[in-house]
Amino acid sequence: MNEIGTGRIVLVTGGARSGKSTFAEKLAAEGGQQIAYIATAQIYDEEMRFRVSLHQQRRPDNWQTYEAPFGAEKAICAASEQNDVILFDCITLYLSNLLCSLPEAELAAQDEIYALTRQEIGKLVAAAEAAARQGRTVIFVTNEVGAGIVPENKLSRIYRDISGLANQQIARAAAEVYAVIAGIPVNIKVLA
Repeated sequence: MNEIGTGRIVLVTGGARSGKSTFAEKLAAEGGQQIAYIATAQIYDEEMRFRVSLHQQRRPDNWQTYEAPFGAEKAICAASEQNDVILFDCITLYLSNLLCSLPEAELAAQDEIYALTRQEIGKLVAAAEAAARQGRTVIFVTNEVGAGIVPENKLSRIYRDISGLANQQIARAAAEVYAVIAGIPVNIKVLA
């Protein structure tokens, strides 16, 4: 594992409860004194409240939290002004927010959703690249959602597809890409 804090983009992916967020938090903690956490979750029910609470309990009190369910490129820019490491958790929740904010009519135009995804992820990558040029490290956490069966409904298939496309887009910009399986991280970018 390379020393974090030297200005780069890192992507951490894995399935549900794979340990990806815990691993990303460890990377962030090892990488700098000033750490920003960009939270993308929106709490709509008790299950999400519980999940958010688990993440909050693990984070040190001195980490600066930015709530950014939308327009998170602005949070990356703001966080890079005061922090060594920026931890973005997570891309798939961010995409869910984006997808659920669209009018139902727009969901019929799948090509437009793909283009919107590329544009929104492009903004995040551009902000992360600017932060990296300033010597900051940006760690993106994402879910691997394409390894299972093909979802039954159209919205789920679109979500699976845009998540995969977004993950690829970030992985191309990342210096390191870790797949976390059963709590064990593997830097898969070095294998490519």
